[in-house]
Amino acid sequence: MKKLNKNTLYQIAFLVLFLLAINIISSNFYRRFDLTADKRYTLSEHTLELLENIEEPLFVDVFLEGNFPSDIKRLQQETKQLLEEFKAYNSNIHFQFVNPLAEEGDKNALIEAFYEKGMTPINMTVEDKGKQSQEIVFPWAIAYSGEKDTKIPLLKNMMGASTEEKVISSVQHLEYAFANAIATVTKEKSKKVVVLKGNGQPEDVFIGDALKQIRDNYYIAPFTLDSVSKSPEKVLKQLQGYDLAIMIKPTERFSDEEKLVLDQYVMSGGKMLWLMDMVSIEMDSLYNETGSSLAYPKDLNLNDLFFKYGVRINPFLIKDIMATPISLATGAEGSATQYTQFPWFYSPMIYPSSKHPIVANLDGLKFEFTNPIDTLKNGIQKTVLLQSSKYSKAIGTPIEVSLEMVSERPEPTDFENSGLLPVSVLLEGNFKSAFQNRVLPFKTEAFKESSVTTKMIFVSDGDVIKNQLDKNYQPLELGYDKWTNTYYGNKEFLLNCVNYLLDDSGLINIRSKEVNLPLLDKEKVYQNYSLAQWITIGVPILIVLFFGVVFLYLRKRIYGK
Repeated sequence: MKKLNKNTLYQIAFLVLFLLAINIISSNFYRRFDLTADKRYTLSEHTLELLENIEEPLFVDVFLEGNFPSDIKRLQQETKQLLEEFKAYNSNIHFQFVNPLAEEGDKNALIEAFYEKGMTPINMTVEDKGKQSQEIVFPWAIAYSGEKDTKIPLLKNMMGASTEEKVISSVQHLEYAFANAIATVTKEKSKKVVVLKGNGQPEDVFIGDALKQIRDNYYIAPFTLDSVSKSPEKVLKQLQGYDLAIMIKPTERFSDEEKLVLDQYVMSGGKMLWLMDMVSIEMDSLYNETGSSLAYPKDLNLNDLFFKYGVRINPFLIKDIMATPISLATGAEGSATQYTQFPWFYSPMIYPSSKHPIVANLDGLKFEFTNPIDTLKNGIQKTVLLQSSKYSKAIGTPIEVSLEMVSERPEPTDFENSGLLPVSVLLEGNFKSAFQNRVLPFKTEAFKESSVTTKMIFVSDGDVIKNQLDKNYQPLELGYDKWTNTYYGNKEFLLNCVNYLLDDSGLINIRSKEVNLPLLDKEKVYQNYSLAQWITIGVPILIVLFFGVVFLYLRKRIYGK
């Protein structure tokens, strides 16, 4: 017995020393292990860099707390695990899960407050013991540090997708959503974006949501080219102070002086985002007594500029069977007005097929009266980001466009060997000036014939950035169609373009990260219900019994003597 007690004391002492050693080592050497196949809990380098630079307390309020269906609970769990991972890397991050409806008060006023902040709640059906009830879910979070705050969408809007599919896509974008929010509230703005004006561009209210989103991370300002005729060199010098220039759907012809300013801006390393329409036609122009309007080519005097850079935007309209719907009033006169959705073949639904980070994992985009882009050989690297479906073709202009087209039922055979027309192209490299070996419209000693390495993106639809307006003439969310209550991926595409052009590739790479969530095959589970019950309930019990028997057997052998 003395020998046994002595051995026991030795074992206890060894165990205590071992645990102390483990604690000392773990406190000095930090390491977490991600055993998932898709490495969903392995944070990207850019996220880790953002976390390391958080020096002030950063708070995150997540409004995913309550009685939710299983799909939303999964989103809640994934969000909590990601935030725990963030906190493990930086203790300045504090988060809490809040149920907005838990406190007593006027719930309608609370819901209205969320609406006003742009955080739209959703209604979910919850089943409990055979009973169904409606629950309001707030799939949003707010991050704030100091005087800065930003909202974080947790559930993506996807066309025609089930809640389960939305959750899968949302989990893939969680790291990007939170990393972008952290960058917004912790990083100081450094890059400058300019929105070019003066050539018939749309009013700010029609691009208000895009401007607001860009302003969260970058300085942004309007810039007019009107004074080019008086002091072109001064205008050029001012423009060169910006990192990115965005040209949005001009409708008026550019002078040669304005073209030279834009050209030399590119030659000095400036980035350009061209959102262009080469055909004059608007959807609003069709809502008249005849229901039709003439579509004709625009003369913007930019073709030679684009040709030199390596693209040509053709003055054609793309007609695509893969179309987005429009809502039109139907029914006989005098009866109650009814609205029916019809496919609008001049408004293609563009599904990204490229794996480029700008468009990876994007939902479908809505284009309207878009034009095909040709790429030309000139030594510039070109990447087609977006293209129409294989069931599309280019229609020459001028042409009369009529709402009666909704009654057409085109056959796929009508589009053979004519589809896959590029509508967005990325250009990267050293560009040659369009004014090389030409008489300059104004004298400048700083003229450059070629650029440093730079990049630009062409999109052959200026409406891709336009938002609709609510009843108070305020901008709605970019990509939301109030007539069909559908969300498109236009906003994400635009922000990705801006991030990429401004070399903010870290956020782009996070966004293209793929997470594979294993899902149960409900059909197979139903067919093998008894087997599934046995595996999920019986096997764990057998494992516990097996270890219990083994433990008792070993105990008897050791202490039975």
